[in-house]
Amino acid sequence: MNPPLKQLDLHPLREELYNELHSRPFHVLPCPAQVTHIALLTTPEQRAVQFRHWQDLHIMLGQPEPLEDVSCYEATFGSLRIRREMHMEFASYTFINLGIGNNHHPFQDTGISLLPKGWLEKLTGTVVAAFHIDLQQASNGPETDLAQIRHWFEGERLVGSSPWEGKARVWGTFRLHSDGFGRFMVLNRDMSDSQLGRLTQRLMEIETYRLMSLLALPLAREMTPSLNDMDQQLALITQSLADNQDIDEREVLADLTNIAARIEAFRAHATFRFSATRAYHQLVLTRLEELREDELSGHLTVTEFMTRRLTPAVETCESVKERLEDLSRRVDRASDMVRTRVELAIQSQNQQLLSSMDRRSKIQLMMQHTVEGFSVVVISYYLLALLKLALESADDAGFDVNTSLVLGIAIPVVLGLVFIGVRMIHHRFIRLARRQ
Repeated sequence: MNPPLKQLDLHPLREELYNELHSRPFHVLPCPAQVTHIALLTTPEQRAVQFRHWQDLHIMLGQPEPLEDVSCYEATFGSLRIRREMHMEFASYTFINLGIGNNHHPFQDTGISLLPKGWLEKLTGTVVAAFHIDLQQASNGPETDLAQIRHWFEGERLVGSSPWEGKARVWGTFRLHSDGFGRFMVLNRDMSDSQLGRLTQRLMEIETYRLMSLLALPLAREMTPSLNDMDQQLALITQSLADNQDIDEREVLADLTNIAARIEAFRAHATFRFSATRAYHQLVLTRLEELREDELSGHLTVTEFMTRRLTPAVETCESVKERLEDLSRRVDRASDMVRTRVELAIQSQNQQLLSSMDRRSKIQLMMQHTVEGFSVVVISYYLLALLKLALESADDAGFDVNTSLVLGIAIPVVLGLVFIGVRMIHHRFIRLARRQ
């Protein structure tokens, strides 16, 4: 019998959604071990080159090369275990040296010690995070010898805590050391390989996301002087508008357009970086909560260190982002005010123009009435002249006509008829204009 689901319409992404939660499994780490974690910013072109370089590593170590680039791939080559993970904007490589004895010297042999010579140097991308993690049993290590631990961290100030209800101790400095790598040490007291793997992964994520979240800080510092200049310039423009000063609106609009263009350029360049900073910072805070740290006397815990140092940096980036948005809104409001002034000036000019046109129309109407009067006289004069010619012609033809009498009678009649005709034509054109 066929399973019931075979008869249903299954979503094409259903299996992929199920597998997503298992795409990045936690590490399972024995103790002792040496771990090296490297995170690189990559472009799509660099990712393709990285995958070919990843295939080359398998060939160099005598293993079958992977055929498909996946988001998380883990392979073991004898005592060397390597995991490659692809993220939105960076790729991470975790190298785990499993061939470490109990009496090893911390940070002398590392996770990358077993790599073929020259392979790591040819890895493409921009390194953001690179650090070693030394895992050892607390019973075999100097759990309380802080001088020895500080020596392994080259005398730097230690940050330490006891996570997961005291099952381990974590030491670090969050600084670069002489080899260019950061360093962490985990002293395992009572943790299984699975728990140790999860703790180690939390430390790797905290350090990687911490550095990724700080990528926006130099950008925020670089933008701040320009934002100060634009803020001051915008304040002067706004003040001139508030004081109703006589300004050149065209020049002011050009200045505002220039400020708006600069703001949009900053936003296009920095919005993604600032948003990513907020997201990475939230991931750091989540991972810190999962550590469930207890304080080691005299030392800052990882959470305290992050809260004191990382949070102000992230808030600086947030403030610059909010300042960009505030400047953009203020520029829009100032532009609206200038455009309103321009529109009011145009309306005033239009009102003056209409008033002037109305006055000219009245003058033209008066002139038209005057011309109409003259035209009645002129038309009447020519009509009477024609009538006089007709009467003189009739008199020459032998008709007995009193020309003077007829002309005297015709003068008022012709004047009246011409006046009525001119007025009728005038009213006809007015009616046509009204209908239109």
